[in-house]
Amino acid sequence: MSNFLTLKWGTLKAWNFEGNEEAMKLLQQYHDIGSSLSAAMQEDTPEQKEIICKLIDLTPGEICLDWTGDYVSKDDAKKYVQEYKRVKYEDL
Repeated sequence: MSNFLTLKWGTLKAWNFEGNEEAMKLLQQYHDIGSSLSAAMQEDTPEQKEIICKLIDLTPGEICLDWTGDYVSKDDAKKYVQEYKRVKYEDL
C-alpha cells in the first residue's frame, strides 16, 4: 500500500506512512501532544496543525478530503487545515 493522507473535520482522518521514518516521527509528536480517536472530537493545537502541514508535504500526490472524496493539492490541503473552523455547541 502506498503512502496516503486523508483529512476530515480539519484534522487527520486516515493515513499510511509505512517506510517513511520522518512522517512516523511527526505522527508520534502529534499523538504525544494529545489526540482523540475521533476526528470529530479532535481539537488540534497550532503545533499539531503545523505537524499536519508537514505530513501533507511528505505525502506523495494529492490529499483526500473525506467529506467529498475529492483530492486536493498540497497547498489547498494546508489551507483547509489552517483555516478550518469548528462550530461548538455552546456557540450556537
